[in-house]
Amino acid sequence: MSSLTRVCFVLCLSLSVCVSGFADDGYELWLSYRPLADATVVKRYKAALQTLVTEYESPTLTLATHEITRATAGLLKTSLVRAKTPAQGSLLLGTPRQSPLIASLNLASLATLGDEGFVIVNTTVKGKPCIVIAANTDVGMLYGTFHFIRLLQTQQSIQNLSVAQAPVIQRRILNHWDNLDRTVERGYAGFSLWDWHKLPDYIDPRYHAYARANASIGINGTVLTNVNANAQILTEPYLRKVKALADVFRPYGLKVYLTARFSAPVEIGGLSTADPLDPAVKAWWKKKIDEIYTYVPDFGGFCVKANSEGQPGPQNYNRSHADGANLFAEMLAPHGGIVMWRAFVYSNETPDDRAKQAYTEFKPLDGKFNSNALVQVKNGAIDFQPREPFHPLFGAMPKTPLMLEFQLTQEYLGFATHLVYLAPLFKETLDADTYAKGKGSQVSKVVDGSLDHHTVSAMAGVANIGNDRNWCGHPFGQANWYAYGRLAWNHALTAEAIADEWIRMTFSNDPSVITPVKAMMLSSREIAVQYMTPLGLHHIMGYNHHYGPGPWIRDKPRADWTSVYYHQADSLGVGFDRTKTGSDALSQYAQPVQDLYGPLANCPEKYLLWFHHLPWDHKLKSGKSLWDEICFAYYHGADSARWMQQQWNLTEHKVDDEQFQHVKSLLAIQHQEAVWWRNACVVYFQTFSRQPIPAGLEKPDHTLPYYEGLEFPFAPGIRPKW
Repeated sequence: MSSLTRVCFVLCLSLSVCVSGFADDGYELWLSYRPLADATVVKRYKAALQTLVTEYESPTLTLATHEITRATAGLLKTSLVRAKTPAQGSLLLGTPRQSPLIASLNLASLATLGDEGFVIVNTTVKGKPCIVIAANTDVGMLYGTFHFIRLLQTQQSIQNLSVAQAPVIQRRILNHWDNLDRTVERGYAGFSLWDWHKLPDYIDPRYHAYARANASIGINGTVLTNVNANAQILTEPYLRKVKALADVFRPYGLKVYLTARFSAPVEIGGLSTADPLDPAVKAWWKKKIDEIYTYVPDFGGFCVKANSEGQPGPQNYNRSHADGANLFAEMLAPHGGIVMWRAFVYSNETPDDRAKQAYTEFKPLDGKFNSNALVQVKNGAIDFQPREPFHPLFGAMPKTPLMLEFQLTQEYLGFATHLVYLAPLFKETLDADTYAKGKGSQVSKVVDGSLDHHTVSAMAGVANIGNDRNWCGHPFGQANWYAYGRLAWNHALTAEAIADEWIRMTFSNDPSVITPVKAMMLSSREIAVQYMTPLGLHHIMGYNHHYGPGPWIRDKPRADWTSVYYHQADSLGVGFDRTKTGSDALSQYAQPVQDLYGPLANCPEKYLLWFHHLPWDHKLKSGKSLWDEICFAYYHGADSARWMQQQWNLTEHKVDDEQFQHVKSLLAIQHQEAVWWRNACVVYFQTFSRQPIPAGLEKPDHTLPYYEGLEFPFAPGIRPKW
């Protein structure tokens, strides 16, 4: 079966499922194309969309034509007539290079939009009114098609269209922490999508559905394997499996990347060393990388975790991170590949604040990385906490392209049972001003390369995807996948605008649905912060599994894997002093940032205990003592989780019943666990403050030993033993 025929077969199968009338179980994500309810809007759309015009064939154009056919069949209950020339109400798809009709339009704006940009315009073609979706490549045209469908789904006007878009970030990548045995580290939505045992001979239809979903939001890369890497993925049997996935993904514009085990030359190559400067090691990697490209000609490159949490790396051989990254960069460069070298490094043997260690190791290496080596930096300096200030490396390495790493999987935010819309968190980081070159030096400008004039840019999101029928475990977890893709394409979008799109595409255009659901989504991250880690508290979750509260965690093999290391509660107060009187981590930021967070009078209270150790009776802006404010925050967070239930209940009988009941059940779990977080943390910190819980607040229903005694040996997503 040819690739084009196979694409057609899969799409036709999907189309038949789409229109069959099954209840919405979440499998179709934001692409379910349920019929629009506004008859006036539907009538106007039908008048403008009667004929679909294409002039050539390609696998990607086939995807686009099937997608618009599927969308109009679902949204409008109409079938487009296929034609070679425009008629009344035509939609024309293609590229100027392959479509004479589009070439005749001389769309000048395409010249500035690169390989992935697109234009959508209302115009006249051969005397007929026509909507044109055009791009320089078929992949750009596919992105334009999905954008146009989004306009239909959200009931936007398709008259007087003059859309010209291109992504602000070049490589928009999902990082899968998937292992070869199909477990997923920090995965809360089932097992891995990649059925390695059956590959390459069996191609699961979900691979196409996965690529389709990513294309719909502009994601163009996927790292298939865990950053805690297994060298077996680089062996010939697995490379054939990787090739099979790459072949499926290619028409969707989705490139494959892998994680590289730094010690692979020893583990699978028979060498006695993995020293990046050793000629034999260099020769081994060159041969291996050349081999990969014989299987996957458009292979994107490697993501590497080295000298972190026990992973091997160049420091094992007294070499630097730049030495290690450049080894891969040099071998990938002739093929157009990149290496994404993670800056998540910290050492138990280094007697310094963990928040400082990545900066300390990487800042001196600025300018020493090859041009196709990107340093991949988490949004904050600790580890994907519910709230962290932006990582100090952003703005500190102007000679090195930095890529931003977010976590979509909710390792520290309640797993897949808590509704936490992450776009506000993403925007909080992207919009933060580093002041690296004065006011207006936002993290987003560092990442897109515009601040320091880098020619390569990338963003990574740790995927929350598994083989659960609805992909992400929680129906609202899909919104975080969606939001990440939209912001990687255009980081100027607001969290509110993205939520509005997603609600309309996933549930309904009915204002009585949009209003309560949007309110719930936009508040959810702040609510989670309040019932988990208010006022700048951080890293106080359960040990290893990271499930639930664990502020009492101490006496572990590493101090920086304990909670007491971070909150430093004692009889005098609580919080981590990162000013000059403490670890001085604040000095790693530009002076205006230091001036914001250093003086107590200036420091936003949301970061108060991140940067300061304060007495329990310290007065806050509310007039309350620190102890009372902590208590009220925890209680308000738990109460707000109940409010989220009430908001969702307003949508009953207005959204799909299966989806409604699923979310309702999960919100009940979330509220129960918010109360658990509240009670456990308040009774723990009370042992240090020695003050009563403020009057009017209900007392916790158990004592501290009860909460400390809870165990969860089989919590999902636990890191495997290596």
